[in-house]
Amino acid sequence: MNSTISIGEPWMWAAFITFVLVMLALDLFVFGGRKVHKVSVKEAATWSLAWVSLALLFNAGLWWYLSGTVGQEIADRKALEFITGYLIEKSLSVDNVFIFLMIFSSFHVAAEFQRRVLIYGVLGAIILRAIMILAGAWVVQEFNWVLYIFGTFLVITGMRMIVMAEKKPDLEKNPVLKFARRHLHISEGHHGEDFTVMKDGVRHFTPLFLVLILVEASDLVFAVDSIPAIFAITTDPFIVFTSNIFAIMGLRALYFLLADVADRFHLLKYGLAMVLTFIGAKMLIAPWYHVPVAASLVIVAVLIGASVVASLVATRNQQAR
Repeated sequence: MNSTISIGEPWMWAAFITFVLVMLALDLFVFGGRKVHKVSVKEAATWSLAWVSLALLFNAGLWWYLSGTVGQEIADRKALEFITGYLIEKSLSVDNVFIFLMIFSSFHVAAEFQRRVLIYGVLGAIILRAIMILAGAWVVQEFNWVLYIFGTFLVITGMRMIVMAEKKPDLEKNPVLKFARRHLHISEGHHGEDFTVMKDGVRHFTPLFLVLILVEASDLVFAVDSIPAIFAITTDPFIVFTSNIFAIMGLRALYFLLADVADRFHLLKYGLAMVLTFIGAKMLIAPWYHVPVAASLVIVAVLIGASVVASLVATRNQQAR
């Protein structure tokens, strides 16, 4: 169904993981990660551009290295798989932005305190992705038929997203949140960026900790949707992992970039739903017809681009007011 040649050598995995750790450390300890502040649109745009540029540079470097070691054909295919997977993951991460906005607004979290939650959210997402991708790659390698289960799941998920696009989930009915409130001491009011506080000698968790739990839970749901999607493009664990992580590393900047204008992209959910449906269908028809990776890239780009343009056109009158 997919390319099964893995180009990830041990030193490549080590180098990429080291790069991720260094970038996280810079974000946390050098570029204002520990400083309480409201992330401006300019700062978010700069970081978003930086992450997209780094992903493209990585892909170019990977293509250059593979061209000289395993040949032009494989290099071209792997580079195309990476950029397609990255576009899919980046597009689907926008849906997570909408969920984050809903969570923060429901708990009335000030903009300057959202940053720390998202830092830990990204850290959790990276660890979760690493586990799920490696496990998924092993399952696909051992039981190739599981890709058809992924395909069916994605088609159902895409159709469900279309039906539920205009409905907002009720956070108060979230089972994770209900469990946390039932079993943890929760403090009253907000306490800045703190996740715990001491009260009468007893440690209490703050409402911001509940927000963090919901963010991590949404990351889990997001991963369940997005990881099967990229396995439709490639089963190479290195390509799946690197494209996923690059998309996730830019998630926090993307959130702050779209936070104030997210309502202008309300039709994007339909585009994302159609992307998942297309990818699922692609996996299901693979025994009879293999959709080229280049064609998948074009179709995904058109679906996302069309939904963005349609959203902007539909809301232009609101913006004018």
